[in-house]
Amino acid sequence: MNQYVLLAKSAAEHYIREGKIISLPIDLPKEFLNRKSGVFVTIEKNENLQSAPRDEPQRILRGCIGTYLPIKENIAQEIIHNAIAAAVEDYRFEPIQPKELPFLSYTVYILSEPELVKDIKELNPKKYGIIIKSASKSGLLLPDLQGIDTAEQQISIACQKANINFEQEKIIIYKFTTEKYEK
Repeated sequence: MNQYVLLAKSAAEHYIREGKIISLPIDLPKEFLNRKSGVFVTIEKNENLQSAPRDEPQRILRGCIGTYLPIKENIAQEIIHNAIAAAVEDYRFEPIQPKELPFLSYTVYILSEPELVKDIKELNPKKYGIIIKSASKSGLLLPDLQGIDTAEQQISIACQKANINFEQEKIIIYKFTTEKYEK
């Protein structure tokens, strides 16, 4: 298992079982301690739905939280913070319960610094995530999400997430890339 994913899994599962934040493991690569970046952690639950063949588990989103700019001392702290938040603070879902732990999978996204988009033609939803900002709200969408094939779809969904009416509100768009690590 990738070390970013292992750290996210350890942080979330320790918090769910013990209610405590893990200490930084002593054997982390130096990059974890020397690098700062925005990080998103996505947690999905693998479930066999009755309509699906038994050997094809369905992945159901259980939490996704992150930061597009670093707020912690390093990416290790960023991963720990966001993994716990994805597990127990995502307002869309009930907190993850200990009985769910064997069925979870984790994805860690390390984000590049956001760049201002001057023309929608710069966007490619398979390559870039976006951040949409209005005067008082913002929405973010990670890149390469299933079912999102055009920049227009990506902008529309990011605006919906942030409750921004892009036809009536002035928006600014930023793009970013990610390094994606999954179980």
